[in-house]
Amino acid sequence: MDGSQNYLAVIKVVGIGGGGVNAVNRMIESGLKGVEFIAINTDAQALLMSDADVKLDVGKELTRGLGAGADPEVGRRAAEDHKEEIQEALKGADMVFVTAGEGGGTGTGGAPVVASIAREIGALTIGVVTRPFTFEGRRRSTQAESGIETLQAEVDTLITIPNDKLLQIADAKISMLDAFKHADQVLLQGVSGITDLITTPGLINLDFADVKSVMQDAGTALMGIGSARGDDRALQAAELAVSSPLLEASIDGAYGVLLSIQGGTDLGLVEVSEAARLIQEAAHPDANIIFGSVIDDALGDEVRVTVIAAGFEPKGAKKQADEARAQQQAGRVPSSGGYGSSAAGGYGQSRPAAQPAQPSRYAQQSGGYTQPSTQYGSSEQFSQPSAQGDYAQDRQQDQQSSASQYEQQGQQNQFAQSAPSAPAAYVPSASPQNRMESDSVDRDDETDQDQQHSSPYSSGPSRAQEQQKRQPSVPTIDEQPRRSDDDLDIPDFLK
Repeated sequence: MDGSQNYLAVIKVVGIGGGGVNAVNRMIESGLKGVEFIAINTDAQALLMSDADVKLDVGKELTRGLGAGADPEVGRRAAEDHKEEIQEALKGADMVFVTAGEGGGTGTGGAPVVASIAREIGALTIGVVTRPFTFEGRRRSTQAESGIETLQAEVDTLITIPNDKLLQIADAKISMLDAFKHADQVLLQGVSGITDLITTPGLINLDFADVKSVMQDAGTALMGIGSARGDDRALQAAELAVSSPLLEASIDGAYGVLLSIQGGTDLGLVEVSEAARLIQEAAHPDANIIFGSVIDDALGDEVRVTVIAAGFEPKGAKKQADEARAQQQAGRVPSSGGYGSSAAGGYGQSRPAAQPAQPSRYAQQSGGYTQPSTQYGSSEQFSQPSAQGDYAQDRQQDQQSSASQYEQQGQQNQFAQSAPSAPAAYVPSASPQNRMESDSVDRDDETDQDQQHSSPYSSGPSRAQEQQKRQPSVPTIDEQPRRSDDDLDIPDFLK
């Protein structure tokens, strides 16, 4: 017996949280065979009522066995605190189903932790969860969407069953208790539709490798169930499965399809072929369709068709997306123009030389640049912008030069004010703004031009002008407004 067990796929179904444990209880009651059941909850009282093979109370320390209070963070922490126990319970599994009712605390927060552990041990991991009814509230729906997104990244394939869609196939007078039982029944069909293909000998039998080829790294999966009796029962059941309200979208374009057709001993080959052809036409032309048929005398004249469509993206797309997500979580990848990018102005880019709003006459002639009120220095420093971007070094040299220049200019002005005015020339006193608004340039031709324009009434060089010639000249900006003769206070003896 032990030797034969080594050749059978080990399938474990984990129900986590209130909804997940209820689904496991429903599967046990239905007599689902060939699988091991594990119940995980933070509610100790609800866990005692389960008939699962393994029961893990993960809330005894964190919640004292009183539940997660609909807080997914509490459910996540509780599962992580018992990670070693969960890993031991899943040990040896070839396939792990993680079932939960999304929107609560333990199932929403703990299911991704269980799925992550299952994939770590190398098991094919399939999530089968329900989306809450609308009447359960917006907060629960929001938490469910977040939990589904998180679980999607941790499983090979995720089957999501929207509870609201059950209202479309249920009786209008159905009670709340029966509605939730119906949801558990759909979870059962989702799991049994896969496990029966492997564990139950049938007309057309499949093995674990067949299922793995479709479900591994498949991403989102859709499940449809249909049943019919009478003439064309298999074809009608297939049509109902493809158009099932449980399908949130069409199976068109699916690259992988699991098709299970169940019926009594009178199930005919022709009707099975017609049903399979309909499913084949609905899927992608290159789809990998895994077909199995199970004979169950308990069904009588009923034919039941279960379709699980997966792989709506080419094989390997989910794996690449998971790797990209892992790299993003491990460290922020700099994007174009971000940190370290010089092309888009990021950190490390050479700082361009600032351009003045109004270039001076010197800038127009020599190709240099000036920035009034901040820049001084020689023409060698500012004739061309810094190619290496040493902006700070240039500015430091500029400030040192400007300080020396300003000090010398101040001494000159002080000397000019104390000296008697010469009859031949009059030099108007320059304001600090005029002294600081242009570059110092040691060019004789520029100095001569500036001296000629310094005063229209000059007849010869004064003592101040002679001293000014020995100092680096300070050219006047052309845009500086000229003072007219009427604006100048000219002594009478110069008129």
